[in-house]
Amino acid sequence: MLAISNHIRQTLKTLPDKPGVYQYYDKQGTIIYIGKAKSLKKRVRSYFKTEAVSSGKLSVLVKKIVEIKYIIVDTEYDALLLENNLIKKYQPRYNVMLKDDKTYPWICIKNERFPRILVTRNLIKDGSEYFGPYASVRMMNTLLELVYQLFQIRTCSFNLSEENIKRKRHKLCLKYHIGNCKGPCEGLQEEDDYNAVIANIKEIIKGNINSVQQQLKKTMLAYAADYEFERAQYVKEKIELLEKYQSKSTVVNSSISNVDVFSIIYDEQSAFVNFLKVVDGAIVQAHTVELKKKLDETDVQLLEFAIADLRERMKSNSSEIIIPFDLSIKIPNVKITIPQKGDKKNLLDLSLRNAKYFKLDKEKQKELVDPDRHVNRIMEQAMKDLHLDALPDHIECFDNSNTQGTYPVAAVVVFKNAHPAKNEYRHFNIKTVEGPNDFASMEEVVYRRYKRLLDEDQALPKLIIVDGGKGQLSSAVSSLEKLGLSTKIPIIGIAKKLEEIYFPGDSIPLYIDKKSETLKLIQQLRDEAHRFGITHHRNRRQKATIKSVLTDIDGIGYESAQKLLRKLKSVQNIKKASFEDLKAIVGKQRAEILINYFEKKE
Repeated sequence: MLAISNHIRQTLKTLPDKPGVYQYYDKQGTIIYIGKAKSLKKRVRSYFKTEAVSSGKLSVLVKKIVEIKYIIVDTEYDALLLENNLIKKYQPRYNVMLKDDKTYPWICIKNERFPRILVTRNLIKDGSEYFGPYASVRMMNTLLELVYQLFQIRTCSFNLSEENIKRKRHKLCLKYHIGNCKGPCEGLQEEDDYNAVIANIKEIIKGNINSVQQQLKKTMLAYAADYEFERAQYVKEKIELLEKYQSKSTVVNSSISNVDVFSIIYDEQSAFVNFLKVVDGAIVQAHTVELKKKLDETDVQLLEFAIADLRERMKSNSSEIIIPFDLSIKIPNVKITIPQKGDKKNLLDLSLRNAKYFKLDKEKQKELVDPDRHVNRIMEQAMKDLHLDALPDHIECFDNSNTQGTYPVAAVVVFKNAHPAKNEYRHFNIKTVEGPNDFASMEEVVYRRYKRLLDEDQALPKLIIVDGGKGQLSSAVSSLEKLGLSTKIPIIGIAKKLEEIYFPGDSIPLYIDKKSETLKLIQQLRDEAHRFGITHHRNRRQKATIKSVLTDIDGIGYESAQKLLRKLKSVQNIKKASFEDLKAIVGKQRAEILINYFEKKE
């Protein structure tokens, strides 16, 4: 064990071999960590073993512990629920944190006589019932619209106490007169009747639409049996409203009933857990939460924490949960399904897509609020992946272009802060190399580029990339050595075939994760250099073609040749064109020159 105080040592010896929750305190008496355990004795003692504190964060935590307290419970799942509640209450520094979602609205059924239904973003512990949160305000409003169409409930803020109703302190409003309220304010509706309506509304909000439909059908048939056809028709319209609403829900499979679905994705700092509630084959609720990691928690620990929190918040009593992998605990009276195919696997995939979209949306929001944060993250990752000593906030990338050695050109593109600096792009016409020799061409343009920057005392890049493998890289390094820059500017090569990254003097390439932002940045630079170089090469080749065919004619310059080719598309068409056509393009004098030239050629 590590060097620990006698007090902690004595506490470790007396820990029970029972499930429970443990709390770590620092010297100020503040709770800094809360955890759950199947066995308090084994779990807490494990923190103080030498091999357990290899992580820097965990080591810091253990050094700060001066007091350990614990609570014994019956099962590990009870420990998970208690841990979840204590973490939300005390918010310890080293615990995974569930990011606050107060911005999402809830449907509230007030704790009062003749309860009102309200929308709120603040949860008040006054005995009211809250349903949500609703990530989609549109979905919540659609649900409330259905409720108000189906049932006559009050929206006024009157205090409908028995005394106030008896004294007739409130008067009937417009809602009563247009048939949207039954007038409980003047005692025209019994409290039991109103509460029965509220019970039906709760079922609809929970997604239990079938039970309400069955109840309404019984009422409709009873009215019809008593020849009250107008009332029967009124109830029938309500049933049709419910069916219409249900048809708009995301139906998965009618045999899947009362199921919770959880999926998880994560990055280095956070995890995102999506929750879907399925009732009678339809998705009736969806919500995603973000968890901030603190101590390199495992995916199992993160998912367990989220499941306990979400099931409690959503008041879920589902008998089955669908998850991507097994948990370390058992949830009493709940079947855990890890589907591999079929409708339940499709549900899990849908949940995962929701989590991914939530994560992407969060990242976009952060970029909008702080665009530099996104750029800095990319550059910091590139610095880490490529083993650089400084942020690569100035990168230059080279590419060669030629057609079987003819019209050889090269290009360099410049990125500042991970964005193209197009005004600093440069083209090169190869001057010293004969024939198709990419290595020598690379050596020439790299030398010319940085010789000029040095002569003009301009800023040098923090990273150079060459499009090519070991050969092109060695050529570029040779030029840097001649200029005395080989130890001052990091340089790499990227080979297209397998996207291999080569470093000077190392024959073994580096393979970066294909999905990483570092490789995407390098590929963007490489592709931009290739595009820019190809454009220059194409223009040069076109100019050379025009020059060789038309500009050999005395009196016809490059601009006139361009006009003719742009309009008539080919030399053959120019040769067949009439005097009037040529005159319209290049004028009378040049038209005569062309006619005379082609007549002599014949």
